[in-house]
Amino acid sequence: MREVPGRVVPVNGRYVYVEESGQGQDRVVFEAGGGCGRTCWDPVLPPLTDKARLVTYDRAGRALSDGGTQQRGVDDMAADLVAMTEAVVPGEFVLVAHSMGGLVARRAAERLGSRLRGLLLVDPLPETSPVYDTWDLTTKKIDRMLAMTQTLSRIPPLARLFSGNVRRLFSAGTYRTMLAEDFTPAGISQIRKEMQAVAAAIPQFRARPPRLPQCPTIVLSAAHAAKGRERQHAAIREHQRRYAETLPDGRHEDVASGHFIQAEQPHLVADRIHHLLGLDS
Repeated sequence: MREVPGRVVPVNGRYVYVEESGQGQDRVVFEAGGGCGRTCWDPVLPPLTDKARLVTYDRAGRALSDGGTQQRGVDDMAADLVAMTEAVVPGEFVLVAHSMGGLVARRAAERLGSRLRGLLLVDPLPETSPVYDTWDLTTKKIDRMLAMTQTLSRIPPLARLFSGNVRRLFSAGTYRTMLAEDFTPAGISQIRKEMQAVAAAIPQFRARPPRLPQCPTIVLSAAHAAKGRERQHAAIREHQRRYAETLPDGRHEDVASGHFIQAEQPHLVADRIHHLLGLDS
């Protein structure tokens, strides 16, 4: 198991678990994708530790954070992110978000304003893509499978089987922590809740898109598609590119990687963070 000191931070009547590392005057905050917590950023942190203070955390309901009693939507997650940064991060910072976390980060950016020094979206979910036209139905199908997985995850060998896609991407210590926190009945229950939150958020984001961030923004797209999903993947990349083109200070980049770019290309992600911080790579 990884051993990194952390603390609980009150946010909006709940608390989230926060880990801080690194050194320097600059600050970087990380928002994980769906089904993931603070640990998914472990590969990116070492190249940054002597450049900036780094903040990773678990969203409410995940891993070591308190979930409260109510179902929470993406806007609630964004409010928690803002509250957490107000409590932990003085001044400006760069925000880095993966996948579903891109929805959270973009909504939070509306309230962060001038505090947001830069935004790095790592293979973010583009709600405009036709892939998400029927995402509510897709979510229902996936939820049925996850319900079974949730029950079976009580059996350690099966939990290791279900987590095989991340085992090869992360260090042994990080993987063991993920296995203990994310691939459990409670962890998979939270994945189901977050998928439902995304399904509800897509029509909301289409009806009222977040205001465009005014800070420098980099959008990274995973160039490698999962087998059998090439067409859907191409549509997602195209809409990620289109979003970057709408930004006042945006840039799009294809990366030779699967969806977990931060695990497959951590030095590239760290380099783009350096760029947003205005530091030499």
